[in-house]
Amino acid sequence: MNVTVIVGGQFGGEGKGKMTAHLCRAYNVDAVVRCGGPNSGHTITIDNKPIVLRQIPAGVVNQNTKLFLAGGCLIDINVLLEEIKLFNLTPDRLKIDRNAVIIDKADIENETNMKLEDRIGSTCTGVGSAVIKRILRKKDTKLAKDIPELSAYIADVSYEVNRLIDKGKRIIIEGTQGFGLSIYHSPYYPYTTSRDTSASGFLSEVGLSPLAVSDVIMVIRTFSIRVGGNSGPLPKEIDWKTIQIESGYPYEIKEFTTVTNRLRRVGRFDLRIVKKAVTVNRPTDIALMGVDYLDYENKGVRNYENLTNETKAFISNLEKELGVSVRFIGTGPNDDEIIDLLRETKNEKEVRENGRLIKISLP
Repeated sequence: MNVTVIVGGQFGGEGKGKMTAHLCRAYNVDAVVRCGGPNSGHTITIDNKPIVLRQIPAGVVNQNTKLFLAGGCLIDINVLLEEIKLFNLTPDRLKIDRNAVIIDKADIENETNMKLEDRIGSTCTGVGSAVIKRILRKKDTKLAKDIPELSAYIADVSYEVNRLIDKGKRIIIEGTQGFGLSIYHSPYYPYTTSRDTSASGFLSEVGLSPLAVSDVIMVIRTFSIRVGGNSGPLPKEIDWKTIQIESGYPYEIKEFTTVTNRLRRVGRFDLRIVKKAVTVNRPTDIALMGVDYLDYENKGVRNYENLTNETKAFISNLEKELGVSVRFIGTGPNDDEIIDLLRETKNEKEVRENGRLIKISLP
């Protein structure tokens, strides 16, 4: 089977949208299913311009890729309709699960009134309140099937995706946020999101069996980030100026959250949270983003051999610590700034780098 789950291994912002977009472009993926809600923005680049997606899957970069929103999704109808209009998405390409819950104005107001932004660094986009609404099963809770503007897009996404799997199609499950934010598994509760952010949690949202999965790609960064404000612990926290100086970047580095546009907090690589994420998610592959932050000489590099020796040592040590091979290496923020070791193969079992034997399930 060709079902790949994309999961974040830290606190979000790892590059899951970039990874999904790359796979869809490079391997002509048949369908992408997005989980979560509009509190998580995934950035893709089209014509070298960054575009933030808060609802639709990053697979939109490939015109041949079908797009799905899972039953576990939380939907801000205004955000979704704007993205549908932006990409001119028709019902034959985008399907929305009938049971996805609609976020309303009251949900956003509830989170604001509870001062969740000050208390736990919430984006206050209504996602947590909508989750509560779903659990309480109030009769006035609106689902996607209840929204006239969405009627043409409504489907049973679990059925549709399982049917594609039975036909041998290639599917990506695009997880949102990071493992360190899981409401069940994060060591930093209550500084978490309102959902589970593990690979198994995403499968539950979509309605897939774990037996359908062939690959789990865990995306991590060389420097982990959290949203600004009182968002909870960030081990080994530093400032952006330190990264600029140490990497040799010729200009100022700063990152802002995609949803609230707050300056992100940043910290050095913390092996503990990534190891825990590996234990729970059992990834088949690691995608390491941000090696340009280790050394500006890595910026835009497309070949593993052209990375600095120190960066190669960092990757080698990471593989030893995690027991998982790094297959994808991000060398900058744009979608095309990536090294794909799966495409640099001598044959189906042996990659060029160190002659390592690997299992290749992507075509």
